[in-house]
Amino acid sequence: MSNMADDDVVELTSAPFFNCGEKVRAKYTIRNDGTYAGKQVGDILAKKGEIGYVISIGTFLQKFYVYGVEFVRTGHRVGMRRKELDLVLANEDAEERPLPGAICR
Repeated sequence: MSNMADDDVVELTSAPFFNCGEKVRAKYTIRNDGTYAGKQVGDILAKKGEIGYVISIGTFLQKFYVYGVEFVRTGHRVGMRRKELDLVLANEDAEERPLPGAICR
């Protein structure tokens, strides 16, 4: 058994968990840490359970994938880590919405 914390794992040694265009759900309420322009620190950007789509995949600290997620209800585009998201399978969400026409990079 390992004592390795999530932040000690280098995710970039494998392929991204999510792909561009995939529908995801926020596992937690996400608040502005000061990096989201136009919102006050602490403002809610995505509520727990809110649905969005992966529109970009980047990296952070040469260790982690950061998934750019556009949340359908608010239109907020938020950078999120794997541990903050769940994949939504097509049959899980009866209310299908189209992918916001973004090109994934």
